[in-house]
Amino acid sequence: MIKIVKSWFTLLQDEFAKDYFKSLQSFLGEEYSCATVYPKEENIFNALNFVPPDKVKVVIIGQDPYHEPGQAQGLSFSVPENFPYPPSLVNIFKEIEDDLHIKCLPSGDLTRWAKQGVLLLNTVLTVRKGQANSHKDKGWEKLTSKIIEILGKKKEPIVFMLWGSYAQSFEPLIESQHLVLKAPHPSPLSAYRGFFGCKHFSKCNQFLQKNGQTPIDWK
Repeated sequence: MIKIVKSWFTLLQDEFAKDYFKSLQSFLGEEYSCATVYPKEENIFNALNFVPPDKVKVVIIGQDPYHEPGQAQGLSFSVPENFPYPPSLVNIFKEIEDDLHIKCLPSGDLTRWAKQGVLLLNTVLTVRKGQANSHKDKGWEKLTSKIIEILGKKKEPIVFMLWGSYAQSFEPLIESQHLVLKAPHPSPLSAYRGFFGCKHFSKCNQFLQKNGQTPIDWK
């Protein structure tokens, strides 16, 4: 079940040994054997496997994976090549284009961001088919809170994009050397209340450049 790169495993091995994670593993073993669960087991930790801890420049916090067939990749907000964009991703691309005056690539696969150091982290890493939040409060939040805490204590400045009140609840784990960007969630229900026009993507790149890092190509 733990298919994770060594650098992250080393940082999180104490968590993996705790009772809550052992209970979570037992729960997931039953779920994967008796129900349809997303993403595939080998993709659960994709967000971490694409971005080693020392390469994280930006953290975008999501909630739980997409729960329709074929969508979930283990990266928040991302869908595989040739899939229709979910509504939140439509709005993310719209804000990027308005903010940076660029045209985003015609793909919802955000692996291209992850490879540049953008950690696309859902706080719950699995979900039952067709049942949003079905794996909420099973233990994932303890692990992902620890990940955010570890990154929040790093000396090297990181940009944290916290969209919506749920993501913003993790702000106390983030120390002051980092840039915390807050806005409403990009879903159609809230994007017009301040996500559009937040200019997080240009602010992020300005901060990275100011701190001697290469900006993200958000296309």
